[in-house]
Amino acid sequence: MTTANATAARVRLTILLKDGVLDAQGQAVERALRTMDYDAAHVRVGRVIDLDLPAANWQEAAREMCTRFLANPLIEEFEITRLDEEAR
Repeated sequence: MTTANATAARVRLTILLKDGVLDAQGQAVERALRTMDYDAAHVRVGRVIDLDLPAANWQEAAREMCTRFLANPLIEEFEITRLDEEAR
């Protein structure tokens, strides 16, 4: 984050299929890893979105983005993490 953007929050949105929802891509990756002799299990494939949001309401904005557009609440769950606070 630059000084000009000091009022922004660096946020990571992690979106995964809910437990119990078939993750065909995760199963394919798990099978491929096993054929390469890696002992991989319970592989899940999802999406990670990093973005800057206004610091004043970053949590509310991130949650709204996920529920309205980025994640399908019927089959996906999401996690919101503020990255610039982790560095402290």
